[in-house]
Amino acid sequence: MRSHPLRDTAPLRRTAAALAAAALTLTAVSACGSAEAVETAAAGDELSGAKFVVGSKDFTENIVLGKIAVQVLKAHGAEVVDKTNLGGTVPNRKALESKAIDMYWDYSGTGWIEHLKNAKPIQDSAEQFKATAAADLAENGIHWIGPTPLNNTYALAIRSEKAQELGVKTLSDVAELAKTKPEEVTLCIETEFSTRDDGLPGLSKAYGMDIPKNRVSLLDTGVVYTETDKGKTCNFGEVFTTDGRIASLGLTVLEDDKKFFPVYNAAVTLREDVYKKYPALEKVLQPVIAKLDDATMQKLNAEVDVEGREPGKVSADWLDQQGFLGGKA
Repeated sequence: MRSHPLRDTAPLRRTAAALAAAALTLTAVSACGSAEAVETAAAGDELSGAKFVVGSKDFTENIVLGKIAVQVLKAHGAEVVDKTNLGGTVPNRKALESKAIDMYWDYSGTGWIEHLKNAKPIQDSAEQFKATAAADLAENGIHWIGPTPLNNTYALAIRSEKAQELGVKTLSDVAELAKTKPEEVTLCIETEFSTRDDGLPGLSKAYGMDIPKNRVSLLDTGVVYTETDKGKTCNFGEVFTTDGRIASLGLTVLEDDKKFFPVYNAAVTLREDVYKKYPALEKVLQPVIAKLDDATMQKLNAEVDVEGREPGKVSADWLDQQGFLGGKA
């Protein structure tokens, strides 16, 4: 979903076959950045003797969150196999269910719409998380630890000068523009967004927005942002509200005036058997989770995507600054 906009995105994207293989193997993947520099049990020994395999999705925020989990668990005594940057939502969920990984970060809206197949989101964030966690545990044996305050919801953005030219401020404005000036409604999105119920299909239905396929470009995350900023391939782009590139590129996020997009509070998802075996996970992770609000995540994302820093270093530095590593990372 996200990658560095100034670098070749290939290292962060794998083929479907490679992702499937990665999800099914338990071979250790070395942590990048400073993940290996975190001292084991420096913050406590609550997880001493435990071994976890930690996955993550393949966009910046989720990789950073994955590194945070790797480093925190290690700081509390666990042995951790780092399988972050495993792929999209489906490979991670399948890997979790098949026991190829023990945990990864997911989002309440994704759980409610994608995993639990509900058509209508719950707008209250606390109620959305509570309902998602309860249903996923009851139906699938998946436990949710969280939620974070951050809400990484989908949005459509446009370069600010073009927004003024077209007079668009809301998604309803875009739907109207698609009728009056259809040539102006060109869209850059990721492949996953093109098929999800909480993506373009549902958005089009909710707003009565008819965008021909020849005006929709499927691109990697970083390219979506840069092409939206350039305004040549597309005027509108799918973005994530906690992404640091929105501000750095001067993009304008359009108001979801019909409140179509669900709330996407992040949380650690793991199988119930793992949670029951290591109940200390809740105690170790919740203080970190409570600190991850929108502003914090935007800053961490920008350090990777705008400044070009390694996710493992960004996460370790933040954890160290917050006192979660029990000493210098």
